[in-house]
Amino acid sequence: MTSLFPDPDRPFRLGTRGSPLALAQAELTIAALIAAHGWPREAIRIVPVSTSGDRIQDRPLAELGGKALWTKELDRALLAGEIDCAVHSMKDVETIRPETIAIAAMLPRAATQDRLIGASSIAAIPEGAVIGTSSPRRAAQMKALRPDLRTSLLRGNVATRLARVDSGDIDATLLAAAGLDRLGLGDVGTTIPPETLLPAVAQGAVGIECRADDAVARALLQAIGDAATEACVRAERALLLALGGSCHSPIAALAQLEGGGIRLRAQILSEDGSEQVSREAMLPPDAPEAGAMALGKELLDEASPALRALFHP
Repeated sequence: MTSLFPDPDRPFRLGTRGSPLALAQAELTIAALIAAHGWPREAIRIVPVSTSGDRIQDRPLAELGGKALWTKELDRALLAGEIDCAVHSMKDVETIRPETIAIAAMLPRAATQDRLIGASSIAAIPEGAVIGTSSPRRAAQMKALRPDLRTSLLRGNVATRLARVDSGDIDATLLAAAGLDRLGLGDVGTTIPPETLLPAVAQGAVGIECRADDAVARALLQAIGDAATEACVRAERALLLALGGSCHSPIAALAQLEGGGIRLRAQILSEDGSEQVSREAMLPPDAPEAGAMALGKELLDEASPALRALFHP
C-alpha cells in the first residue's frame, strides 16, 4: 500500500490552510506519514487552500457561517479530488460532517490549555482592561472570573494577535498553548490551568480527513492516528453534539484518560459569564459517546431557561 505514493510525479496531496500555524500542523502530519510509511519527503506535497475564515477578519465567525468557514473550501478540494487529505485543527471542525468525508486520524494531542498574553495572571490584569478575543467561551469565562473586564473582537493569525497586544490596542488576550508551541513560541504567555479555564472542545488536537470512499488514503492515515486522542476528542465532540452548541454558545470541555476510563469535564456559560453550569463524568474509553451525550443533557437540565436558549440540542 505504501508503494502507491513514492513517485514525485504522483505525490500524496495534503490540503491545508495557508496560515503559519496550519502549515506547521501540516508539517507535523508529513513527519508522521514519513515515519509510519518510510516515504521520502518528495512523496508528499502540501496544497495550500485559502478559506473564508482566513480572508474575512473583521466579523465574528458566528455572523459568517461558523466553523464551516475553516472547512468548506478544503471539503470542496477534497471531494473534487484535488487533494488526498485535509489537515485541520479539530476545534475548527463542525460537529456534523458530510457522509462523504471521514475523519481518518488524529495526531497525538498537544497541550490543551490557554495562555494569557499581556499579564502575568488573570488577577494581574488591570481593572477595566480590554481582552481581545473572538471566542464566546473565553469571553464568558473571563467575565465570570473578572466582571470588570471588557472584551473586543480579535481575529487573525497568532502573529497578528500578539502584535495587537504589543501595540497596546488591547490589554491582553488568550491563545491556545498548542498553537504557540507549534510555532516555536512556547515561552510566550502564562499558562492557565484547566481548573481555571476549561479549554475549547478538541483544543490541541490535529485531525486529518479524507474521502470516505478512499480506502487507500484512509488506511494510510489511520497508521498515524493516536487512539487516546481520538477517544477523548470523540467524547468531547459527542458532548458538543448533545448540547447543539453553535459559535454563539460558550462551551468548554476536556476529556482525559484516567484510571482506565475517560474523565470528561464540561462547562456551559451565559454570554456574560453570570451563569455557569459545570459537571463531569467517567466514560468507557472504547465507547464514550453515549455517556458524553448524557452529560450534555445533564448540563442543559441544570441550566436556566435563558442559558438553555443558547443551545439547540
